[in-house]
Amino acid sequence: MLYVPSVQALIDELERLPGIGPKSAQRIAYYLLIINKDDANRLAKSIRDVKERVRFCVRCFNISEDELCQICSDPSRESGTICVVEEPRDVVAIERTKLFKGSYHVLGGALSPLDGIGPDQIKIKELLERVKNETIQEVIVSTNPNLEGEATSMYLAKLLSPLEVSVTRIASGLPVGGDLEYADEITLGRAIEGRRRID
Repeated sequence: MLYVPSVQALIDELERLPGIGPKSAQRIAYYLLIINKDDANRLAKSIRDVKERVRFCVRCFNISEDELCQICSDPSRESGTICVVEEPRDVVAIERTKLFKGSYHVLGGALSPLDGIGPDQIKIKELLERVKNETIQEVIVSTNPNLEGEATSMYLAKLLSPLEVSVTRIASGLPVGGDLEYADEITLGRAIEGRRRID
């Protein structure tokens, strides 16, 4: 089936989005065709606004509309703890727990030599500067529990150890509601290693 050029261009652009394949792109394009013009313009405006207003926090590299993000500019946050994450969406995930009250540092990725991502391509130097210049007692490394995330956490631990700061790694293991028989060996091994006392 052939589409008119403007619809085909929309489908092509939608397909470039992560997780959107050809069929999803077609469904979204058709949806955008049938919604009223005000709804479509609101969506277009919100995309334009994000591109014009949003930038990265100069301190932690989280997304922000100001020089400092909401977390860095919040005086009630604990200043002695930094949680290191790969991407801004990881900040959102941790904030949802309502358990962490410190600050963050967004690396902007993880070490992946095969993809050409080395220490200079992510915000490692900036993290080291923060630890040297701020009164930091603990750095919690919260990179993803995959090969790249593990390599990044080990690399950070090596760099941070001479700076007299406690470096910890978030625990990983079995999800709540999961069955042991379906867990892979690495996940199950980490769950056993990360066990804690039942009080």
